Amino acid sequence: MGYELAEVNIARMKAPIDDPSFKDFVDALESVNALADAAPGFVWRLQTEDDNAISIRAFDWDVRGTSGLLINMSSWTSVETLAAFTYSPGHLAILKRRREWFHRVKDVMTALWWVPAGYRPTPADAEEKIKHLRVHGPTPEAFTLKQHFPAPDAAVVEAREGDPDWLCPA
Repeated sequence: MGYELAEVNIARMKAPIDDPSFKDFVDALESVNALADAAPGFVWRLQTEDDNAISIRAFDWDVRGTSGLLINMSSWTSVETLAAFTYSPGHLAILKRRREWFHRVKDVMTALWWVPAGYRPTPADAEEKIKHLRVHGPTPEAFTLKQHFPAPDAAVVEAREGDPDWLCPA
């Protein structure tokens, strides 16, 4: 059996998605999603029939008085391919602007975990992984780019430190 890397990231919005302040973010979604779809190592992303995940409801328990929460989920062939896309110029340009649209939070908002190849993680899976990471920190069950673990079929399952370039400069 092979494995794929699942990832979720969530963000607490400063305003409703249809607010004019979100125009640049919404306008960039199609091109950023196309970059992801074409990226080496990309396997799958959570989306609706209209090719995005804006309308998907999840993590309602974590909204915390904000204008709502957005969820992004995808699967990749490796930690390295996810990191390469995350810090690629096209995605990084939007990532650096995230404070315009989303609240800065101290809570864990991103989790990675391994799934059997072909399995498509659900928002419920993602909620479980975020909660696990918030309580236990990085473990083989849920981890981060900064401290990650190899797939369960690896010979040695020890924590690995992420490349220092994987720390978001924004």
